Amino acid sequence: MAIARNDLDHNGLIIGVSPERFRAVAMPLLFDHLNAQCEGTIAVNRQARIVWINDKYAEKIGISDPRSVLGKEVEEVLPASRLREVVDSGLPSMLDLMAFGDEHFVVTRIPLRDEDGTLVGALGFVLFDRARHLKPLMSKFNVLQTQLVATQNELAKARRARYTIAGFIGTSPAASEVKRQARRAAQLDATVLIRGETGTGKELLAQGIHNLSPRANGPFVAVNVAAIPETLVEAELFGTAPGAFTGADRKARIGKFEVANGGTLFLDEIGDLPLALQAKLLRVLQEQEIEPLGSNQVKPLNVRVIAATHIDLEAKVAAGEFRDDLYYRLNVLALKVPPLRERASDIPSVIEHLLDDIANRSGQAPMELTADAIALLCHQPWRGNVRELGNLLERAQLSTDGAPLEARHFLPLLADQTSKPAPPAAALIEVAATSAGTAGLETAASDPAPLQRLAESIAQAERRALQSALLACKGNRRRAATELGISRASLYSKLQLHGLSER
Repeated sequence: MAIARNDLDHNGLIIGVSPERFRAVAMPLLFDHLNAQCEGTIAVNRQARIVWINDKYAEKIGISDPRSVLGKEVEEVLPASRLREVVDSGLPSMLDLMAFGDEHFVVTRIPLRDEDGTLVGALGFVLFDRARHLKPLMSKFNVLQTQLVATQNELAKARRARYTIAGFIGTSPAASEVKRQARRAAQLDATVLIRGETGTGKELLAQGIHNLSPRANGPFVAVNVAAIPETLVEAELFGTAPGAFTGADRKARIGKFEVANGGTLFLDEIGDLPLALQAKLLRVLQEQEIEPLGSNQVKPLNVRVIAATHIDLEAKVAAGEFRDDLYYRLNVLALKVPPLRERASDIPSVIEHLLDDIANRSGQAPMELTADAIALLCHQPWRGNVRELGNLLERAQLSTDGAPLEARHFLPLLADQTSKPAPPAAALIEVAATSAGTAGLETAASDPAPLQRLAESIAQAERRALQSALLACKGNRRRAATELGISRASLYSKLQLHGLSER
């Protein structure tokens, strides 16, 4: 359609032409121009059924006869089309990427209205059949897309359990039994409570249970309750609403329960959970729903909880420091992980595994141990269990020149490990040890007594230090832990170790 001469003057379009006249003249010209310059044009009605498609578009998408697609829903011909959204909303989509097979089209979509403004359909134009015309924009888009995929993969990898039950090294009756119980627990979707001393492999078994369970494809999220300040535990576990407290993020922050949704949440050191939050955890376990801090909305969850502790929960329940109803809710499936000293026959296998792991991380050849060295290590108490044994082997590697390690190489390291009391408890232990030593010297002059091993002497001194602290604090264990300079978890562990856990 050409512009009439009465719409022109010597400068071109006349000034003051009415909007109606301008629209009547310009719109057909705009359509003709877009239809001619674009790579394809398509029109749909209010039901998003195709009413027209030009030959260029039909040829581009492999349709020999454009009339064969008339009346079909647009998604049947163009699966990624969003013309239906334009029809439903009445709003244009000025620039978008539409996938078709292996290609991406740069498209624009506009609603169609009649003279009364009633929506009657929509038009779609393929501006470019290749995104090369938007190369700078597409380059940024591709970089961001690649980074997003890489970040998602890394996040999924970080939330994936790495260990299996077979990774719990040992064939002793004690090790075989705990692995049998773990495999049984994996088949049931109940809460699990894993108990054992520090360094025995509680998280390894938790990951193994997750990997063998129907939730294996879901996330595995581990939280050390003792490592979170008491004031932040609720926000960390249950999340926060926007501006829930002073200094909180203006955006909502999801907690670890939501992160673990569909998978497993491992709560390590559950005995250190503040008493005020134990009721909230109990509700989550019973109802499978959470209420973020500062929110009035309840969110449904599908999470399995595996808890672990190395302290005497029964003693904490009796002392009123742990809710008995939460204890019973956690203690549905109980696993007791044996300490290393109770499965001494597994120690050579554990040593071999640890040596291979150290070699892989250090890039050096695996160390070799003589028979007398292995025998020496098999007869140690290993209060820190596998973690302590691994630490000793790494220190041995750093202190030798690569020759096969003999018992004599480990003796100084073992003596060093057992002679380091933790300050400021050192003062109490030193006093207790000095008193014992002075008494020993006084007695030695008249009645020589047999010498004790250094580790036994230190253990006795530590026991006396614990008793002195409890006596000075009138049985208040929180104060005693503070005075000794150790955490409450460490205090409970030491009390249990020395048979002082009962009040």
